[in-house]
Amino acid sequence: MAEEQKDVETLKRRGRRRLIGAVALVLLAVLVLPMVFDPEPKSTLPPMSVRIPPENETPFSPKPAPRPLAKAESLTPAENEYVVQVGAFLHPDSVLAKLAGAKVPYYTEPLQGNLTRVRAGPFASREAADQAVAKLKELGLKPGAVTAKSG
Repeated sequence: MAEEQKDVETLKRRGRRRLIGAVALVLLAVLVLPMVFDPEPKSTLPPMSVRIPPENETPFSPKPAPRPLAKAESLTPAENEYVVQVGAFLHPDSVLAKLAGAKVPYYTEPLQGNLTRVRAGPFASREAADQAVAKLKELGLKPGAVTAKSG
């Protein structure tokens, strides 16, 4: 009977080992077989080709070297003219009427949208521009700083 008990225990141990081995083989097959049959994963993106042109075929030219300023092109204002920004307005008609009534020279520049920039000037000297600033303040406007006229 003791021998029969040992045989039963031995058979149970062998059965458990076979069962564990079968489960391990099934897991291995579930994990490995999809990789074997589909080695390249599916991509949802279309294939893309990239071509890097040689250096002599590039459409861009090298940036030119900065040009040194000549004596005539110094950083002083062009023709020593000064301007004062009066403001940027959607409807500048009333401001232009005030400037014309006060005999202050002015000009306008269109901006993005429907805005119009109004500037007083050009003035030959900074002192004349400062006097215009005082006159603009008397008219009830809020002028900007005196700047050199560009371009």
